[in-house]
Amino acid sequence: MPHSPASLANLDLATLAERLGRRCREQGVTITCAESCTGGGVASAITAVAGSSDYFETGYVTYSDAAKRRLLGVPEALLEAHGAVSREVVEAMVAGACRDSGAGLGVAISGVAGPGGGSAEKPVGTVWLAWGDAEGQQAERHRYPGDRRAVREQAVREALVGLLRRLEAH
Repeated sequence: MPHSPASLANLDLATLAERLGRRCREQGVTITCAESCTGGGVASAITAVAGSSDYFETGYVTYSDAAKRRLLGVPEALLEAHGAVSREVVEAMVAGACRDSGAGLGVAISGVAGPGGGSAEKPVGTVWLAWGDAEGQQAERHRYPGDRRAVREQAVREALVGLLRRLEAH
């Protein structure tokens, strides 16, 4: 039985990752992630589950713009026009990760975890996430409170919740 969106958000990371793994196995879906500000936190949560190699083969930590271009194929023009912390870039990141890995579903994250690096337009705590595949993506902007660790943890949680919501909708 699917959890309601509110109840998913109340689960701990280990439980979310275990539930995600069950759904992936049931549906025969492989997943990937393309991470910037979370530095591999999503991949770490997913691979903490024994047997996750059944549905998770590749994750990308593309912290620099150069890595986003080289590994995920994010166009330079998008980075110049919108910046790394934007809808356009996270959508390109998840599309590139799915294309490269062959995964059927992915998540991408780029944000300003702090304590520095924020601006009036993109203050510390601003995080863009996108879910989808090589053909279609959905992005959301979040503003998380707290210090660097708290921002990163909230983004990892939202990434897992978003993957689960998409799998449970099918």
